[in-house]
Amino acid sequence: MNDQNGRFIWYELQTTDLRAAGAFYTKVMGWGAWDMSVPGRDYVLFSAGPAAVASLMRQTEEARARDVKPHWIGYVGVDDVDATAARIERLGGTVLVPPTDVAGTSRFAVAADPQAARFALFKWLKPSQAQKAEPSAPGRVGWSELLAVDWTQAFAFYGELFGWQKAEVDVGETGTYQSFAVGGETIGGMLTKPPITPKPFWLYYFNIGDLDATTRRVTAGGGQVLHGPVETADGRWVAQCIDPQGAFFALQGKRRAAPVGFFKPAVAGKAGPRGKK
Repeated sequence: MNDQNGRFIWYELQTTDLRAAGAFYTKVMGWGAWDMSVPGRDYVLFSAGPAAVASLMRQTEEARARDVKPHWIGYVGVDDVDATAARIERLGGTVLVPPTDVAGTSRFAVAADPQAARFALFKWLKPSQAQKAEPSAPGRVGWSELLAVDWTQAFAFYGELFGWQKAEVDVGETGTYQSFAVGGETIGGMLTKPPITPKPFWLYYFNIGDLDATTRRVTAGGGQVLHGPVETADGRWVAQCIDPQGAFFALQGKRRAAPVGFFKPAVAGKAGPRGKK
């Protein structure tokens, strides 16, 4: 098994306005943008320094017809896309885009878990093309979080599918936050979504330097900060946001100094792993 199996290794924004979304994220995140479009397929690569970190593509007409909202989707590395896609269906999930090759370089599939949260599978056809996972690097996703209808049922599905193991658990006033690991490394968490959240989905936390400066760029660019900044149990600060086209994303980083009038809670009052009390 290679070290990418069972890990999120790529992230893609599927949106309705390619130009506006590209302008928003390059300004907010400080990413570079490289137009890799070909006839009939609009596609942009986002980069942090020399490294490609995510991509941007226009939603298909079929997705818009099904009223699929703009969203970020994470790709999980697997040894065999076809076999994993078949296992998804046996476990009660749905394969939305069947296993497909891309320009002779990779193979992927898009799926939904039994509670309808979307994710994707990915495999490089040539192992030498695989990038080293650097979840702590600036501009990359450092944490992946599932807001599920029922986190216990969701964990059973993903644990069987990818071999994820339970890690640290935080139990607070609003419920249980279960972290999960692969290969001994904790990579994300799951919780049962609050009733105000209409659908289950994966939320990805991008590493940034100055959280306050970045959230100001979010609002200046037409996005919204929905929750935060909140300090997590591990001492980081997080904020959950939505971009101008309606895709949810999150940020994690540091705050340079507490603003005037800011009251830092005592340790006992800190939020859970990702700002969940």
